[in-house]
Amino acid sequence: MYAITIPEPGGPEALVWGEVPDPVPGEGEVLVEVVASAVNRADIMQRQGFYDPPPGASSYPGLECSGRIIGIGAGVSGWSVGDEVCALLAGGGYAQKVAVPAGQLLPVPAGLDLKQAAALPEVVCTVWSNVFMVAHLRPAETLLVHGGSSGIGTMAIQLAKAVGAKVAVTAGSKDKLDYCAELGADILINYREQDFVAEIERATDGAGADVILDNMGAKYLDRNVQALAVNGRLAIIGMQGGIKAELNIAALLGKRAAISATSLRARPLAEKAAIVAAVREHVWPLIEAGQIRPVVDRELPMSEAATAHQVLEDSGHIGKVLLVAP
Repeated sequence: MYAITIPEPGGPEALVWGEVPDPVPGEGEVLVEVVASAVNRADIMQRQGFYDPPPGASSYPGLECSGRIIGIGAGVSGWSVGDEVCALLAGGGYAQKVAVPAGQLLPVPAGLDLKQAAALPEVVCTVWSNVFMVAHLRPAETLLVHGGSSGIGTMAIQLAKAVGAKVAVTAGSKDKLDYCAELGADILINYREQDFVAEIERATDGAGADVILDNMGAKYLDRNVQALAVNGRLAIIGMQGGIKAELNIAALLGKRAAISATSLRARPLAEKAAIVAAVREHVWPLIEAGQIRPVVDRELPMSEAATAHQVLEDSGHIGKVLLVAP
C-alpha cells in the first residue's frame, strides 16, 4: 500500500507519499481500507518532531479515517467485512489501509457519505469527552470556544447548541465569525481586535463563562481563569500558545473553578472505547437527525498532504481539511 511517511521531521515538505508494508490486524482489531482521513494539529506537531505516536501505534500520521472493513482480527464481534465505518486512531490515517481497535470504530451515520464521515471521529470524541464528560456543560450555561471556526470549534458550537447552551467563540476574521454565527454561536469575539475577557464579562452581565474549551494553553491561561464564572470549568486541549505559564491560585480558589487537561491519542484502549461508545449513544442520533453536521473546508488527494498541512498552519480554513485516498 501507499502511505504518508515522515523520514525526517520538518516543514510540510517532510511528508512523503510512498510505498510501505500493508498493516495486519491483531487481536481485537479490524483492517480498514481508507477512503479519507482528516488533518489535525497533532499531525503537524508529529511532522515537526514534537508529538511521537504512542508505543505500538502506526508511525504514519492521521488520527481519524473513514472507509470499509476488509479484514477482521481474532476476538472481534459486531463488525463484518464490507461495513462502512469511521474510526478514531492513534496514528496511520494517512494511508490506504489501517488497523483499528474494534472499540474505536463507529458506523457511518445515516445521511452522510464516507468522505464526510472522516471529518467526525477526532473532533466529536474530543468535544464530547472534554465539554460534556469532563466539564459537564449543562443547558443554559455559557460555553466559550477558542478557535470557533476550527474543526473542533465548529463541532463544539453545534453540540453545545443542541443541548441548549449559550455559545461564545473567538476567531481571527469577520468571515470566520460569520460562519460561527451561522452554526449558532451567540457571542462573536475577534481576538485580533477585542479582549475576550472583557467581551465575555459584558455579554454575560459579569457572570463569565461556565465552560471554556481552550486550544491555546499557556498564552491564555491567566485570561481564561479571569473569564470563568464561579464554579467554572476550563478544559485545555491544546498548546498552540505555549506550554508554561503562571497560575493565580487565589483567582482559581475565589471562583471555585476547575482546570482539566486531556488528550485522546495516548489514552488506554478501554478509555477511548468508552468515549467512542458515548459518542455513538449521544451524538450519532443528532447527526442522523440533521442537527449536527461535519464542516469540511476542502478535500485534497492524500498524496498532497503537504499542501493540507500548509493550509492548517496558515489558518486558511474553516472546519476540517480532508485527505482522500486513491
